[in-house]
Amino acid sequence: MATVELRFSALPEHVRTARLVAAAVARRAGVDEAVLDEVRLAVGEACTRAVGLHQNAGITAPVKVQLIEEEKQFSIEVGDEAPRIAPGDRAPGAAGDDLEAEEDEMGLAVISGLVDDVEVTAGENGGQIRMTWPTAPPSAVLP
Repeated sequence: MATVELRFSALPEHVRTARLVAAAVARRAGVDEAVLDEVRLAVGEACTRAVGLHQNAGITAPVKVQLIEEEKQFSIEVGDEAPRIAPGDRAPGAAGDDLEAEEDEMGLAVISGLVDDVEVTAGENGGQIRMTWPTAPPSAVLP
């Protein structure tokens, strides 16, 4: 199992770099060439979401992206450190109100539309989106 880890400041201009790195590593891992655009788009959406969560919460920690090559699959994990608060626990009019929640749901819907295997976890210490794609057998991958 090979893993590439990328950390970047929560700034929108770094999302493009994360997309490019993810596509390059996915290609090397054996993800089908026809799916690479989906990989780029999904990673871009997940990273943009993480950047927004960090900026809205005033978090200065970097966004973390792990690119994991496993047998027969390639996974990308995008992690943030923005704490999640249950909707009933929010004060009325507090940061993270309805508009922010709708944008978050929209981003997750886009990712789910692009990737068949998506796992989203969130808690008081942050969240993570794990996206997984199948890979071709090593003999089918060109050097």
